Amino acid sequence: MNNLIIRILTALVGIPIVIACIYYGGLAFYIMFFVVVLFSVMEFYSICKKYNPMNILGTSISILFFINISIGSYIQEFIILSMFILFFCAMLKKSIEDITSKLAITCFGAFFITWAFFHMILIRNIDDYGIHYIIFLFVNVWTLDTGAYFIGKNFGKHKLAPLVSPKKTIEGAIAGVATAIIVSLVYRYLFMQEVMTNLEAIIYALVISFTGQFSDLAESLFKRDCNIKDSGTVIPGHGGMLDRFDSYLFCAPIFYYLIQFINK
Repeated sequence: MNNLIIRILTALVGIPIVIACIYYGGLAFYIMFFVVVLFSVMEFYSICKKYNPMNILGTSISILFFINISIGSYIQEFIILSMFILFFCAMLKKSIEDITSKLAITCFGAFFITWAFFHMILIRNIDDYGIHYIIFLFVNVWTLDTGAYFIGKNFGKHKLAPLVSPKKTIEGAIAGVATAIIVSLVYRYLFMQEVMTNLEAIIYALVISFTGQFSDLAESLFKRDCNIKDSGTVIPGHGGMLDRFDSYLFCAPIFYYLIQFINK
């Protein structure tokens, strides 16, 4: 079957599921990002398999860390205990060759990816407007990616980061920023006039567009180093879970704390 048809069919199934989880929030949205975290961490370890991360242990810690953050207590204690266990298991290995990279990759997947994606839940749970903030974020990322891709493919001449992602261009990146600003102002006008000014909408758009594209390049950095095209195949026609949600790695936490700062 043609790859484009597969992509369209997957989108027709996947987008309504994402929209439903966003709309209902609560447990539905929590489960959605539990799945996103689980597959993203496993895919990250698969990408970096040449560094031999502790796949099973790292994934297990990631799951427990996600639950631990949800509870909101003893987070520091959990991290310390998890690090102790990781180093203890590393000491039991028959060889300590490349143990530094093994531990670093394992910790990055277990802690950073989990922590970063959990901010999507925190955004959704913001008072009465959490649903609008999370839709605002999703729509911005989706449309800026589309704008960047279209302009970059048809008019892009100057490479943005040739060693990391050769197809991305400066023209495409600028188009992504412009698209985000327009979409943000429209969304603010339609749904968020009571909680967001035009200036705030522009600030949010700039932050989301810059950090979203930066996050995408960050994942590409790992894939380029490990000579991997897609993080996985769990989403037919679209690659892996991490490929679809990589834009939120830095974008989600920065957007969340920016909301807190502006609204305090």
